[in-house]
Amino acid sequence: MDLPENPFLKAFADPEFVAEYQDGPPKFMPGFFDVHRMATVLLSERAPEHARILVLGAGGGLELQSLTSARPSWTFEGIDPAPEMLKLARDSLGTAAERVQFVEGYIEDATEGPFDGAVCLLTMHFLDHEGRERTAREIRRRLKPDAPFVVAHASFTQQPEQYAQWLDRYEAFAIESGVDPDMARQAREGVEHVPLLAPEEDEAILEAAGFKNVSMFYAGFTWRGWVAYA
Repeated sequence: MDLPENPFLKAFADPEFVAEYQDGPPKFMPGFFDVHRMATVLLSERAPEHARILVLGAGGGLELQSLTSARPSWTFEGIDPAPEMLKLARDSLGTAAERVQFVEGYIEDATEGPFDGAVCLLTMHFLDHEGRERTAREIRRRLKPDAPFVVAHASFTQQPEQYAQWLDRYEAFAIESGVDPDMARQAREGVEHVPLLAPEEDEAILEAAGFKNVSMFYAGFTWRGWVAYA
């Protein structure tokens, strides 16, 4: 499968963009590293000591850095369609990369598992409604019964009268975090090309895929996070 036509996804093939990628997400997503810690907590509630965890959208390596550091006995399968981003993840993990099986591709390219849990951070918003449904089903199919799935991405109201205000806040938070105003404006314009959904639509997709007990554990301006169970 090729990368979908999207300005953000095309950037992930640009070596210069990839080289600076790891500095970006924490400046755009409130509580970025706390979301990683919360993901570890949520996975640990049900994952065994020697769990194997599926990480979808693993390029860049930030969530893998957090998870491998927090849980030295866990192993991982990290999937991403962008080879430059996977290389960054592998290089940034150091010796912890030995505990990660890297797969270039999409969820259909993942091994069958079954996995003790799954994580998908800052990825689902690049997929349209159909793509999210397919991906959620494929993740659930690869999980053990009752295994947790932690997912977080851009998700906020799509009502026209509120949409612009939330994007204003997205841009303003980035500027307050030290992002150059011109770059923050460009990022805001890029978001308008992403197939965003409202939180209730994202929750419905998880439920339609067969996940149980879907609950929101995080909300920060234009971002939301959920935990659900296979």
